[in-house]
Amino acid sequence: MDLKDKIDLAAKWIAESKKLVVFTGAGISTESGLPDFRGPDGLWTRRDKGLPPPKSPPWDQVKPNSGHLAIIELLKMGKLDYLISQNVDGLHAKSGIPFEKLAELHGNMYFMKCLECGKKMLFEEAGWDQKVWGKGYRSIPVKKGQPACPDCGGRIINSIVNFGDPLPEDDLYESIRRSEGSDVFFVIGSSLVVVPAANMPLYAKQHGAKLIILNKGETPYDGITDLRFSEQIGDVLPPIVEKVKQQVNQ
Repeated sequence: MDLKDKIDLAAKWIAESKKLVVFTGAGISTESGLPDFRGPDGLWTRRDKGLPPPKSPPWDQVKPNSGHLAIIELLKMGKLDYLISQNVDGLHAKSGIPFEKLAELHGNMYFMKCLECGKKMLFEEAGWDQKVWGKGYRSIPVKKGQPACPDCGGRIINSIVNFGDPLPEDDLYESIRRSEGSDVFFVIGSSLVVVPAANMPLYAKQHGAKLIILNKGETPYDGITDLRFSEQIGDVLPPIVEKVKQQVNQ
C-alpha cells in the first residue's frame, strides 16, 4: 500500500470512528525544534553514543507545530474523544486542547499539582518562586514555609513525573478507560517503550480498536498494528486530517 492509500484509509477510519483516542510522544514536538529521546538524533541516542545532548531552543519560546494543530482540527470536528500524551512541553495545552480532553501522563513543565485535591495550577498561581523554593519535585524534601495549595492547603509539587515517581492516578486511570473504550487508537511520535504509558495501545487493541502508528523508529507494537507510517509527522498527519474534514463535511 502506498502512502496515499494509507492516508486515505486512516482518514476513512477516523471519519467513521466514534471514540478516537490519540496518543503522542516526543516525536510530535521535534518539528517545533525540541529533541526527542530515541530518534536518530534523540537525547538518549546521542547519550548512548557518547555525544553531547542535541541543541534545543528555550522551551518557553517553542510553539505548537502543524501536528499539534491537526489534532486541534480533529477536536473542532468532534472526532477527538481523548488525547493521551507523554510530553511535558505543554504544547498540546498551548495549542488549545482543554484539560478535560487531555491526560499528560508525565506532567507539564508549566504546572504544579496538589497531592491532596489534585488541583493543577501555574507556578505563578501557586505563588511558587523557583529561585526561592527550587523545582518542587516530589522527591525534594518539603521546606518550611513553602507555598501550599490555595484550595485545600495540601502539599503542591511540580507536575513533572521523574524516573521513580508514580504516574498521576487520575490521568492514568482515565487514560486506561478511554483506551479500552476507543474504536481507533492513533499513536503519533512515540517509540512506545516507557511503561505504563506504553501499555495504552495494547488496552485499545485488546478491546477491538484499530491501531494506527505514525513514528519514524520501530516500536514493540509494529507486529500488531493495523496501519503503520514511518514518515515525518508533518507529511502525514495534516493530510489525514484534511481528508477527514472532507468526509465529515460531505
